[in-house]
Amino acid sequence: MNVLFAASECAPFIKTGGLGDVIGALPNALQQEGIHVNVVLPKYGDLAKKYKEQLVLERIIEVPLGWRRQYCGIEKLVYNGINYYFLDNEYYFKRYGSYGFYDDGERFAFFSRAVLEAIPYLEQKPDIIHCHDWQAGPIPLLLKAHYENHPDYKDMKTVFTIHNLRYQGVFPKSVLGELLDVSERYFHIDGVEFYGNVSYMKAGLAFADTITTVSPTYANEIQTAYYGEQLDGFLQKRNFELQGIVNGIDDENYNPATDKAIFTFYDTYEGKMENKRALQQHLGLPVNKEVPVISMITRLVEQKGIDLVLHVFEEIMSQNVQFVLLGTGEGHYEDAFREFASRYPTKVSANIFFDEALSRKVYAGSDIFLMPSQFEPCGIGQLLAYRYGTLPLVRETGGLKDTVQPYNEFTEHGNGFSFTNYNAHDMLYTIERAIWFYRFQPKKWRELSEKALTLDFSWEASSKEYIKLYENLQFSFV
Repeated sequence: MNVLFAASECAPFIKTGGLGDVIGALPNALQQEGIHVNVVLPKYGDLAKKYKEQLVLERIIEVPLGWRRQYCGIEKLVYNGINYYFLDNEYYFKRYGSYGFYDDGERFAFFSRAVLEAIPYLEQKPDIIHCHDWQAGPIPLLLKAHYENHPDYKDMKTVFTIHNLRYQGVFPKSVLGELLDVSERYFHIDGVEFYGNVSYMKAGLAFADTITTVSPTYANEIQTAYYGEQLDGFLQKRNFELQGIVNGIDDENYNPATDKAIFTFYDTYEGKMENKRALQQHLGLPVNKEVPVISMITRLVEQKGIDLVLHVFEEIMSQNVQFVLLGTGEGHYEDAFREFASRYPTKVSANIFFDEALSRKVYAGSDIFLMPSQFEPCGIGQLLAYRYGTLPLVRETGGLKDTVQPYNEFTEHGNGFSFTNYNAHDMLYTIERAIWFYRFQPKKWRELSEKALTLDFSWEASSKEYIKLYENLQFSFV
């Protein structure tokens, strides 16, 4: 079976968030299970020079875009045995950054049409096009509108994956004819129409053969008004085509026994404590094994529960803990943490930037990883925390609920800590409970940490679920 991934980012080439991690890791896992995967991406201007030098121009084509015909170079790079095709158009993509431009509607209409136009020139014709997030949302619509009767696209099926429903790619109705070149018969409540505009996300949801998202709980949540971002009713209609599959992590890349970015390799609790001492020293915090280190590696935005943390931060500090933050985001959140770091220089390390190597050191040197998200489609931070033996403390939402089972001291089941309501004092109570276990049940804490080191959140199980979905999709249309 041949599967073509269409996405706007992919580690290590370009990454702005979790989507890049998924597209960087899932094709490798599928390939190991016998699925042949190609990946198609925009060729952004800030693609690293070392990758640009490896690109080979396969073909130059013209891509129809409304009344225009636009240049597109199809360039190929083979990386870890997978073909990555980069679609080149300097007008649209030779910029610093990936999204947030005034013409994103045009840029990703071009990308979506170019993916389909490039298919006859790829090494393998795909049986399935797997489209990811709103940037690739028009592909299932365009396939149906322009290629349904073309022999090169016969029996081709589409999967659309929601990575975060909040970001939908909503543009004026005019894009329908001017960019997508489709008639108004697709502009209706069960098509691409979204409150008088066109939603690229909804295009994927409406016209893909099947839909997935990145955790079972999130699949249920987005069918409710609170999480549904005004698409809950539409998703309820497609309930039988919607499946949640939890993301994995690259457990070879993130491995404390071999990770050169951390202070010292380890596969035991003692080794983790060596990294804790080194992290405290590195960040200028007092070196003290008895003081629990709580960390957050996060974007500083409302979704991540930052308001909860700030609301009870003084109370957290009164627990005699150390708090380590790594990340950037909205200015008022950044300023708040800088102020706390100034006020508590021996307790708070606020690192208002992002550094991949430091993030691994923080995962390795922390005791508790705090992730109190307002919503979280899947989340990767809690999975990486486990990988380094750090216990996650999360709000029960989306993938956090699916991957963190709260520890129960009576049954001795569970692998972390969680709270249900989006409430600062519920979070504070759970933090106090975790700290109590760290201080007064050190043997149990050690057991939980060493158990976390052995948990399997690799892509292997998730990739098998995707393969089953692909096979069912092909079989159901035979």
